[in-house]
Amino acid sequence: MSGRLCFDSGGPCPYDARAMGNPLRDRRTAAEFASVGQVIEFVEKIGSFAGLAAIVEADLAALEPARIPSAWRGTEVSGRLQFGFVDAAGLVPIVSGCATARIDAVCQRCLEPFQLEISTEPKLLLLDAEQLVEGYDEFEVWELDTPAFRPQDIVEELLIMAMPYSAMHDRMAECKAFSPAKAPDAGVVTELKRPFADLRSQMTQNESDPD
Repeated sequence: MSGRLCFDSGGPCPYDARAMGNPLRDRRTAAEFASVGQVIEFVEKIGSFAGLAAIVEADLAALEPARIPSAWRGTEVSGRLQFGFVDAAGLVPIVSGCATARIDAVCQRCLEPFQLEISTEPKLLLLDAEQLVEGYDEFEVWELDTPAFRPQDIVEELLIMAMPYSAMHDRMAECKAFSPAKAPDAGVVTELKRPFADLRSQMTQNESDPD
């Protein structure tokens, strides 16, 4: 796994140059973010997350071009991240919060486009690869590949992991596969494709392969 970052909340100084940038894309160490208890509240577009956008685009490619939602890259990703230390000694950085996205997807029952909500509520221990910590079972271990990271990368990976194996309408009434004109076929429902799962696996493989 790879890690991510947090924002400079500023101090008594009347001007903080960091605030002019986008804290979600700032690159710092976990200890730097945690030491000031930094918080990032964000509202971004799907198009700002390259990996997430690539998965959505590949899924929508199953549709005829005229049926692909024209504004899918502009749908919002929003949430909040807060950094700190889990221990009194300030040796183990953590990040917690939430992130939600509404993405355009293709229902694997009726093959129609619809909007799918995905969300995550991380509680992560931000550890170096060799670092071992015990006694914090309520947190998930997130190994950092490099000392410095961007919070955007954490948000993106968590949302990708939150994607379902097969995107489908939550309610049957919204799914055309269950309309009177098109009764569901048992084979269609049980022999579903898993495009999100396949795309996630492919992206993970590509990231692990050497250049």
